[in-house]
Amino acid sequence: MAITDLSQLRALYGEPIKRARDKVLSRLDRHCRDFIAISPFCVLSTASADGRADASPRGDGPGFVAVLDDSTLLLPDRPGNKRVDSMQNILENPHVGLLFFVPGMNETLRVNGRARIVTGDDLLKTSAVNGKIPRSGLLVEVEEAFLHCAKALIRSKLWDPAIQIDRSTFPAYGRMLADQMEGLDGEETERSVQEGYRNRLY
Repeated sequence: MAITDLSQLRALYGEPIKRARDKVLSRLDRHCRDFIAISPFCVLSTASADGRADASPRGDGPGFVAVLDDSTLLLPDRPGNKRVDSMQNILENPHVGLLFFVPGMNETLRVNGRARIVTGDDLLKTSAVNGKIPRSGLLVEVEEAFLHCAKALIRSKLWDPAIQIDRSTFPAYGRMLADQMEGLDGEETERSVQEGYRNRLY
């Protein structure tokens, strides 16, 4: 049976407990700010005007997402594949979600708000790495922020070294791309990918 309306959904799950319902903040408190300051990784979720969703990993040194004040974040954009899927979506629909992770910590932080693409050295110079200022960034106006419990990461054992795979048992990224795209050479593609990892992170 497919669930098609809220009443069916609530009949299946019931109501959230008071703690889960009331924990949503409209601004970043000290715990949220401290969490972001030690987070080296987040997932950015966006959607186009017609509702097509996208999730994009973003990472750098701890605190790479700057807390400008209790309601504003700056997420620098590092060099990538130039698809700019997230940014195209933001131009159509500014609503975004961010999920922050801290290695070794099973709780996460969720932040929802509205984003706009910004440029300019004055704003972005504090996000420079190795003297390279980001081409652009996302200025996020925080509308909701709340801590998320650890159940998902406990179940997945995400940080447990014992479940990390031997990377050699899974095909290289370049090999997988070559298998998926006609005309690519797997070894050549992998060499290009690895060269980019070494020399084009910033």
